Amino acid sequence: MSSINTNVAAMTALQTLSQTNKQLTQAQNRISTGYRVADASDNAAYWSIATTMRSDNAALSTVQDALGLGAATVDTAYTAVNSAIKVVDQIKSKLVAARQPGIDRAKIQSEVAELQSQLRGIAASASFSGQNWLSVDNSDPGYNPVKTIVSSFSRSGGVVSIGTITIDLENTKLFDVADQSGILDTQSTTTNGGVTYSIAGATDAVDISALTDSVADLADLEEIIGVVDSVISKMTNAATALGASKARISIQQDFVKSLMDAISRGVGQLVDADMNEESTKLQALQVKQQLGVQSLSIANTSSQSILSLFRQ
Repeated sequence: MSSINTNVAAMTALQTLSQTNKQLTQAQNRISTGYRVADASDNAAYWSIATTMRSDNAALSTVQDALGLGAATVDTAYTAVNSAIKVVDQIKSKLVAARQPGIDRAKIQSEVAELQSQLRGIAASASFSGQNWLSVDNSDPGYNPVKTIVSSFSRSGGVVSIGTITIDLENTKLFDVADQSGILDTQSTTTNGGVTYSIAGATDAVDISALTDSVADLADLEEIIGVVDSVISKMTNAATALGASKARISIQQDFVKSLMDAISRGVGQLVDADMNEESTKLQALQVKQQLGVQSLSIANTSSQSILSLFRQ
């Protein structure tokens, strides 16, 4: 039946063209944004997962920054301790030379004093971003001997946790203003002379200028040399601890970077558009759109043939 009120062919053509236009718009959006799932309406589950993982990746980026700051702080302390060990080695050599009877110990002491000042200077300058791990003051209300470096961010069952790398300054500090409990300002007392001293303290640094060739003074000098040697051992342990922390931070930095890349790849597999597929689909839809327009045009003109039935 031919009807001028209801053009079934035109309605079908229009419906098909509308669907094609909708698909074409979707393909164009995917190409312009690069996303197959750009918002929750595209795929709520995938969008939710991608949004959460992007947030976690941003947190990991902050962890990476924290590791960089921690690595710089540890490296500063590590470098300073290594330099200090070399200076203490020189002090030890000077003291061994002073053990020789008849030598001018006052002149040797002048050299030792300069080395002691150098040690205090090294520790005081070993600061990064306002933090000094070698010269501390444990009487400061804000002092905490346990330093932590944020090293990881993880999520399990919706619960997040922050991992840290811990460094105990009690094992690495060289000077402590409050109670002289650092490696270089810890006090010792000679057995014979009863003199209290530290290796490089600001007020009680060891002084051999007054020692003579007496049996008691030479015994005290040998005792001081032994203390210096034990200090070198403690500083070596401190450098070892800092070096191990430095290596661990470096490993963690590589891991966090790899983890961020893996998360980015995972999110991409969920929501990124396949540009090869979308470009092919776009071309097919453009052709289909053109055919739809022509089909609708043909359907609309078909009703014109009804006029021929009424011509005289």
